[in-house]
Amino acid sequence: MPMLFLPADTSKMMQSKKKRLDFLTKNYMEGSQQKLEQLWNNQYSQRHKLTEQYSQQVSSARQQWETEAQRAEDQEEQLNNMKRQQQKIFQQLKVAHKQKLKTVKELYKQYIKNIEEMDRSHETFLQGAQQELKKDMASLQKKILADMVSIDQFGRRDRE
Repeated sequence: MPMLFLPADTSKMMQSKKKRLDFLTKNYMEGSQQKLEQLWNNQYSQRHKLTEQYSQQVSSARQQWETEAQRAEDQEEQLNNMKRQQQKIFQQLKVAHKQKLKTVKELYKQYIKNIEEMDRSHETFLQGAQQELKKDMASLQKKILADMVSIDQFGRRDRE
């Protein structure tokens, strides 16, 4: 294949176009990376916050439960000789414990529901971000193609 020697202006133009292409590509990649990092950081923060809230609620319910359990033991010792009263108090505490367990279960179900809703929300957001990324990539490809066509046309004019 014969070697084509391009005029100095064409060579400079080609170098300029290459630098512009490199600059556009670098900026696009940096912007995309920043968007993805921000997205992941936001999702991590939301999950962390929800988990902390859930942990605090469960801890509070557990402390209440433990407090009531200790109280039940104290009352059991004091009322050891009064069987009917003891059974009555025990039954009341049992109901209270069941209610606390029910509360913990409801908190857990709500936590799972919130996580699932957040996952769906994040998935929707990610899909939107992917679509935006695809649009940006298509736009960048069009710019590159336009630059290549412009270079090709300029090169043909010089050869003529």
